[in-house]
Amino acid sequence: MAINPHFHHSDQQLKEELMVIEAAKLDPEQFGTLYEKYYKQIFNYVYQRMDSKDAAFDITGQVFLKAMTNLQKYEYKGVPFASWLYRIAHNEVMQLFRTQKNKRAINCDISDLRFICEEQETPFFEEYIPVVKKLIQELNQDDLHMVEMRFFEKRPFKEIADILDITEVNAKVRMYRIIEKLKKSISKIHV
Repeated sequence: MAINPHFHHSDQQLKEELMVIEAAKLDPEQFGTLYEKYYKQIFNYVYQRMDSKDAAFDITGQVFLKAMTNLQKYEYKGVPFASWLYRIAHNEVMQLFRTQKNKRAINCDISDLRFICEEQETPFFEEYIPVVKKLIQELNQDDLHMVEMRFFEKRPFKEIADILDITEVNAKVRMYRIIEKLKKSISKIHV
């Protein structure tokens, strides 16, 4: 069973998932299979960006409600159903931040920050931790979202592109520009 390197799903798994989606379009009770498969992933994605677990539960519930009520509009594009759910989750989180002016949370650990330095081909030093955290917090929402997906969630560019509804090349170019911005800022403190 060959695994699609872009999504960690085999072609067979994608076909089987599509059969479940088509069944759920005819019988909403079949949506439970998709809910059970993806709930934890979507919750983690949302909670990664929130400072409240309760708010993350609420948003995740909204994501699945919207997905279920709009399932007839879902079009298979050769990628896992999760990509569509992530796009809905992204929109719901951004809507919350716009309407309630909630402060955007950034949850990461030292290994995530080390990975950013490695990607920039910059040596990682413990004293970089507060600087890198500060630089990440200062990114605009779109750039922050890219950093989270690439470095904290370890998503491939193909999946990032699908979630953001852009081309893979565009995702790589945007990430390169973000890395260059971070690299310049880190080099100012590197002696």
